[in-house]
Amino acid sequence: MNAIGLGLDTTFDDTSVAILRGAREVLANLTLSQYRDHEEFGGVVPERASRKHLEVIHPLIREALAKAGLDFADLDYIAVSNMPGLLGSLLVGVTVAKALAWSLDKPLIGVNHVESHPYANILASGPWKFPVLHLVVAGGHTLLLRADAHFDYTILGRTMDDAAG
Repeated sequence: MNAIGLGLDTTFDDTSVAILRGAREVLANLTLSQYRDHEEFGGVVPERASRKHLEVIHPLIREALAKAGLDFADLDYIAVSNMPGLLGSLLVGVTVAKALAWSLDKPLIGVNHVESHPYANILASGPWKFPVLHLVVAGGHTLLLRADAHFDYTILGRTMDDAAG
């Protein structure tokens, strides 16, 4: 199946938009970093992050569609990171994704940002040979996962107080 999907990620301070065809073909992958917007504060200010997502997400979606040579009507589904993350930032991405899915009458897929990290490896290294052990070190979250098949995984451990990332 060569379904075309629009993926949105606004879990923290970066706004990311990707368009995929099938499981591995990346048609567009754009990220707007907010690093400079928060630099003077010594860290991310959640309210500023969510406001910046609001400013840039629609232009970034339009740019991704143009880069892929597609229109909204060409999309088969919308995917969005819906946890974990900064509440205000998550609300921007999830609200935009829900509105697009509803208005285009397309399926909406919620994605756990941290638990999806291992899947980026497939793009670089190809299919896995199960079982697979994954160590995810991402910002404020660290997980050790054992996958026996796609979407069949067990969380073996996670940090309880401070993440390695």
